[in-house]
Amino acid sequence: MYTKILLVSLVLACAFPAQAQNYPDKPVRLIVPWPPGGITDVITRAIGQRLSETLGQQFIVDNRAGAGGTLGAAVVAKSPADGYTLLVNDMGGHSSAPSLYSKLAYDAVKDFAPVMMVAGSPMVLIANPVHNVRTLPQLIELAKTKPGSLNYASSGSGAITHLGMVRVMRMTNIDMAHVPFKGSVPATSSVIAGETAVAFSTLPAAVPQAKAGRLQLLAISFPKRSPQLPEVPTIAEAVGQFDLGLYSGLWAPAGTPRAIITKLYSEFNAAMEQPKIKEVLAANSAEVSRMTTAQFSDYVAHEINVSGEIIRAAGIKID
Repeated sequence: MYTKILLVSLVLACAFPAQAQNYPDKPVRLIVPWPPGGITDVITRAIGQRLSETLGQQFIVDNRAGAGGTLGAAVVAKSPADGYTLLVNDMGGHSSAPSLYSKLAYDAVKDFAPVMMVAGSPMVLIANPVHNVRTLPQLIELAKTKPGSLNYASSGSGAITHLGMVRVMRMTNIDMAHVPFKGSVPATSSVIAGETAVAFSTLPAAVPQAKAGRLQLLAISFPKRSPQLPEVPTIAEAVGQFDLGLYSGLWAPAGTPRAIITKLYSEFNAAMEQPKIKEVLAANSAEVSRMTTAQFSDYVAHEINVSGEIIRAAGIKID
C-alpha cells in the first residue's frame, strides 16, 4: 500500500510541471465582472490579446457584470481549478463583497487562488471650485464648520468611491452627506455641475475638467504622488497612512496547480513590459504592480479586513 501511495505521489508531482509546460492547450476565459470600457476591462483586453499572440491560444475576455462584481466572481469560484477560467477583478469590489453581501455565493478567500496584482490606477479627490478649497486640509476645515451640510458623490453605495470617502471622514472626524450615483461618470458630472461638493474621480476623467477650470484637484489617493500630477499632494500627506485606488487583480479558482499559477504570473508580467501594453496603462494612468504572489495574497486578506471594518462602522449593507 505504501509503495502504491508513493508511486501516485511521484506521478502527481511530475504531472504538475508538465501541466504547466503544456498550458494552455485550449482557450482561456478571463472573466471581468464589470461592463466593457472600465479600466480593468481595457487593461485585461490588451493583456489578453498579447497572451493570445505569445502563447498560441485565445485569451477571451468575458464580461459578467452584475451585483457589484459578485456574479462574475461566483462563476470563477465554481469553475474547475485548471487555469482555464480566471478572474480579473477590481480589488475594491473583491475586498468589500464579503461584508456588503450577507448571502455571497462564494468565500472571497477560500474559493480563490490569488495570482497577482496586475496594475493600479490612483483616484483623485475633486471639488467644485465654488467652495474655494484647493487642498484636503482646507476641505476638512470647511466641513468641520458645516457638519453634515456638504455632500459628496459616489459611483454607488458600497463602491470604492463611497468607501474611500467614508474612510477619509473617519480619519479626519468630519461628516458629509452621501449622494450615490450609478457610475463614476455621473458622479464626477454632479461635482462639475455643483449638485455635489466633492467626490473621488479617475485621473482621465478629472484632469481635463480641472485644466478647464471646472474642477479643483485636492489630493491623490495613492501613497505617493502621481507622475502626471506631481504638484497635487497625496491624501496620506494630510491624514497619515492612506492607500486607495483602482487596483486590478488576477485570481484562479482555489486548488489550481502551483505550477500554473507561477506560469500565469510570469506571462502576465512579461506582457505588461511590452510597449503596446505600456501605452494602454499610461492612457489609463495605471501603474504595474511589483507584488509577488505571496505579497498579493497577504494584501487581499488585509484589504478584506480593512473594508469590513469600514463597512461595519458605516452600517452599509447591500442585499
